[in-house]
Amino acid sequence: MHTLKLARTLVNQMLTQAQESPDTEICGLLGGRNNRAQHCYPISNQAQQPQRHYLMDPQQQIEAMRQMREAGDELVAIYHSHPTAAAIPSDTDLKEAQYPDAAYLIISLNTEGVLELAAFRIRQGQASQLQLELE
Repeated sequence: MHTLKLARTLVNQMLTQAQESPDTEICGLLGGRNNRAQHCYPISNQAQQPQRHYLMDPQQQIEAMRQMREAGDELVAIYHSHPTAAAIPSDTDLKEAQYPDAAYLIISLNTEGVLELAAFRIRQGQASQLQLELE
């Protein structure tokens, strides 16, 4: 199982973002190097049903990718939340995954007082779980 390394500050930032919008899926990008995420780029969810899907604002996504390039970073992970589902990829997540080299992080708010965070690599509609290491 491959490992994705995350700074605790990034985890806190993503969890706070999810808790501030508990009824809608939040989303964003994580930049860094060598499977180590170091920078968080929250992006607005533009989906028609944001409580069930996410669609990143295209302009914000382009801007985040530009900022990553300028910082010498690469796209390490794409994250989003599941307000009422477990932290596993949905059928839609599997179908719409476009970055086979990026990790997909899912935050679940569907737990009693505890947030669940899981990471996956999604290739050709198949998900394999990654180990998370907090730094």
